[in-house]
Amino acid sequence: MAKFDAKSFNDRAFGAYMSAIPNVKLNKLRESMAVVSDPRLAEAFKNQSQTGSVYAILPYFGRLGGKAQNYDGQTNLNPERTTTYEQGVFAYGRMMGWTEADFSYDVTGGVDFMANVRAQIMDYWNEVDQEVLLSILKGVFGMSATGTGAIKTANKAFVDEHTLDISASTENKKTDESMIMGVTTLNSAIQKACGDNKQKFSLVICHSSVSTNLENLKLLAYLKYTDSEGVERDLSMGTWNGRLVLVDDSMPVEVKNVGATGGDVSIYTTYVLGEGAIGFEDVGAKVPYEMVRDAKTNGGEDTLISRKRNAVSVAGISYLKANQATNSPTNAELENGLNWSLVQSDNKTIPHKAIPIARIISRG
Repeated sequence: MAKFDAKSFNDRAFGAYMSAIPNVKLNKLRESMAVVSDPRLAEAFKNQSQTGSVYAILPYFGRLGGKAQNYDGQTNLNPERTTTYEQGVFAYGRMMGWTEADFSYDVTGGVDFMANVRAQIMDYWNEVDQEVLLSILKGVFGMSATGTGAIKTANKAFVDEHTLDISASTENKKTDESMIMGVTTLNSAIQKACGDNKQKFSLVICHSSVSTNLENLKLLAYLKYTDSEGVERDLSMGTWNGRLVLVDDSMPVEVKNVGATGGDVSIYTTYVLGEGAIGFEDVGAKVPYEMVRDAKTNGGEDTLISRKRNAVSVAGISYLKANQATNSPTNAELENGLNWSLVQSDNKTIPHKAIPIARIISRG
């Protein structure tokens, strides 16, 4: 392994080293099949013969339809045509650097601070990618007002039908659902979203307050990870009704006032994803890692710079790039519902029940 200083740093060796470190959370997401490799993204953003390196519109094939006709030797066949929709996909880039001074090494008797950076960098990028994922989901559920006519109606129908809101007071509810997560909540949410396709759902992403409630009801069991040295770690992941559960306190929490009797309450958003909900590909940066030496500042400093580019697709949803200022969308731009719409063709969208993405809004 190359040394961590500007003279002997080998960016390729370091990149290979980092690639060999297990990305535990992403691996678990892929095991759930909610986040999958999308070969179309690799072709669009990695292939040097392609010109669209930041945004692409890809064909999205519709399902076969039409009523089967009688085969009796007398009836003429009237064939149906398949529909090809258009799906917008995008690549986003992120970068960060960490600086350590020579003097810190001198006064601590040779403590290698950059080794600490190296040990944590994979976890850092994992959290960054997770924030991007949550921003995407927020944007998808903000697209009620996107489009006009039939497209706008279809987008609103997706948001309404793929949302189970149990946070309201029971007087206004039509079911016996509790305002907090219960035994039947998950099953009700995925059935409302996708009907008989509900078995496609495989992943739940929730706040720790929600997961604690599920633990108290004995509905959640945590998973463990044992590293190469035999150390067992809590993954902050469990299972609920056979679905993988990822616990993340960056999940949306909104404080609402529910009147004199209720006061302020916390409203939590939980996302439920199905197989193939998110397509994800690392499309790389020209120089993903490099060291920069500044001999003049503070007696000498080394800075490790890291750059990442990933491409993303969302099943059945098109990224429109309607409100994006540069070649890489910010998290705020990804959260803008006007940047998202159901995939469409000639003012027609795919059936929203084919999209395995749902959310639950609750008080815990």
